[in-house]
Amino acid sequence: MSNSHSDTIPLHPSSQSDIDEIENLINASVQSGPATVLPARPPSPPRASIPVSSTPFIQSQIPPPPPPSSSSNQKVPSVTAAPPPPPPSAGNSSSIAATGFGPAPNTLTEPVWDTVKRDLSRIVSNLKLVVFPNPYREDPGKALRDWDLWGPFFFIVFLGLTLSWSASVKKSEVFAVAFALLAAGAVILTLNVLLLGGHIIFFQSLSLLGYCLFPLDIGALICMLKDNVILKMVVVGVTLAWSSWAAYPFMSSAVNPRRKALALYPVFLMYVSVGFLIIAIN
Repeated sequence: MSNSHSDTIPLHPSSQSDIDEIENLINASVQSGPATVLPARPPSPPRASIPVSSTPFIQSQIPPPPPPSSSSNQKVPSVTAAPPPPPPSAGNSSSIAATGFGPAPNTLTEPVWDTVKRDLSRIVSNLKLVVFPNPYREDPGKALRDWDLWGPFFFIVFLGLTLSWSASVKKSEVFAVAFALLAAGAVILTLNVLLLGGHIIFFQSLSLLGYCLFPLDIGALICMLKDNVILKMVVVGVTLAWSSWAAYPFMSSAVNPRRKALALYPVFLMYVSVGFLIIAIN
């Protein structure tokens, strides 16, 4: 029995038009060539390359350790500790103290004779700076930077002992009056300089006034040995001028130039009183 219908079924006209349109699009894309695809993000900038040395490792100058010995009983040599440094000697300590570095030397355990020699050398040095001509007399700071009170105390006691030895009666009273006059006078003169606005240390001023008594000590000693009134007056006059000359630069430079007379007049008055005692008692 023959089949009156064919094997293919005709499409709907709208479906046939869609297929034709798809074929036309495919043919057009094939003819126009492959489309360029834009990148998803802009390319990153080129990175700097790190130079690589041709010799990656530096050869060490330390020789390699020796290979371990086959014997396991070999002991490692022990390292000896360094000996402690030697203690500083007396010469080194004195040089360190002289330069101003390091701790001050301990004077509590030194012999008494060393202490006496050091004090005597300081007294002689300060005495030369005060009562003898030298380039540092115009500057009290340079003259007695290392002031002391042993020298003034010795000169006051020596003058009191000389006057009491020359006195015929009441020797202890003469010594007490002379010592009180000199000690209290030095303190009062120092306070007078400070009240006048003087730029000087209290004990430094006491030391200066005490050292200036050295010429009067010499005059008292000469007057005790020679019993001559005219000679006594000449000696006291010379030693009085010497003491005033020694005290003048220190007292005058410590105060205002307008108040110089107020600082020097009491000093001169005290030395005149001491000279009068030397003439009267001897």
